[in-house]
Amino acid sequence: MKEIAFNKENLSSKDIEEIVTRTKALLINSNNEIILGYCDNTYQFPGGHLEKGETLKDCLLREVKEETGIILKNQNLEPFFLVKHYTKNYRNTNKNRLNNIYYYLIKTDQKIDLTNTNYSYNEKEKGYTLKIISLENVKNLLLNSINDNEINGIIVKEMLLVLDEYKKVVEKHENRN
Repeated sequence: MKEIAFNKENLSSKDIEEIVTRTKALLINSNNEIILGYCDNTYQFPGGHLEKGETLKDCLLREVKEETGIILKNQNLEPFFLVKHYTKNYRNTNKNRLNNIYYYLIKTDQKIDLTNTNYSYNEKEKGYTLKIISLENVKNLLLNSINDNEINGIIVKEMLLVLDEYKKVVEKHENRN
């Protein structure tokens, strides 16, 4: 699994006061389309926070179900990419935080099932929706959304890195065959 860290303030592990772990899914169908969540003028891969007592796999399965209604079964799930964000005084909390985001590649033709979702209050309030986008068009879609929300500069940059790593994983797999 490839790993990348963003650490502008050069924080060490001793400086970190809290660690937050998330899982995110690249849900890609056989037509080379990807499912993206869209909320508050921001695109994201479906996923979310690890809850107490959960494994990464449990978190991923729960989040995919909550946000897309898709129930994944019998999947060999291993993350292909880890992004770490070290942040000093995270959102003015006086705490230094490490965010670990594990990305998973999931090939599935299962359909979105909105009757099976469980959106948070915030997702409902901010109009969380799902979009199915061609992999061919996703980069332009993300780049065109950079100015739609202040946080997009960070999120879009990360999503593009993840998509580039996904392409490398696919190419490596194809070259083996």
